[in-house]
Amino acid sequence: MCESFRETDPEFSAFFEDFACQQAPRHCGLTEPVRFLVLLSALAACGGPELYASTLNDALDAGLTPVQAREILYHTVPYAGYARVQPCFAAANQVFRARGVALPLPAQSTTTPATRFEKGLAVQKQLFGAEQIETMRASAPADQKPIQDFLSANCFGDYYTRGGLDARQRELVTFAVLAAMGGCEPQLTAHIRANLGAGNDRSVLMGAVTALAPYIGYPRSLNAIRCITEVTPNEGETL
Repeated sequence: MCESFRETDPEFSAFFEDFACQQAPRHCGLTEPVRFLVLLSALAACGGPELYASTLNDALDAGLTPVQAREILYHTVPYAGYARVQPCFAAANQVFRARGVALPLPAQSTTTPATRFEKGLAVQKQLFGAEQIETMRASAPADQKPIQDFLSANCFGDYYTRGGLDARQRELVTFAVLAAMGGCEPQLTAHIRANLGAGNDRSVLMGAVTALAPYIGYPRSLNAIRCITEVTPNEGETL
């Protein structure tokens, strides 16, 4: 939080910083690099470049690498949209330059125009099941088939196949972005299942929501918890 805001709104600054920087981190159970991965994903999805920049500095201090930070931004684009994420690209570049990080960062793409669709489709099948993806593609009406191809080639082929973050980290980024945006509960539920398959269990996902609550508010946090519980009930809970 910027110093000018602390001066003009000291009361709010005090209790928000205690919540966001003390209580939520203490109870989320995530390592600091993972917590910052989740926070940067949500802040990029919300389009808050000033808060994103200050959090990025803290994340780099905590051990997140510039390449990982940049990949979080890349990965947020197919879910939140470039129009919302673009200000955070500019904010990140300012932070990197101020810290003496050479730009551009090393390229992380692993596909070509000829392979992006095939490799993206393979990632989709790995995350969601080959039968489900084949059924979805085969049953899509004619006017939706281009979108299905975009999903395979662009969302998964251009982004999920990149280096810098592994599949488990990318699915956690996706979860944080969808939870932060709100109104995406069908996609959020699907990616909760993908997170479980990638190795992020209920405790990780609940920890992510706990870390995000100060930033995304209670309605979106509670909706995310409901989606988690639909897929993986806690002990004593039933669907």
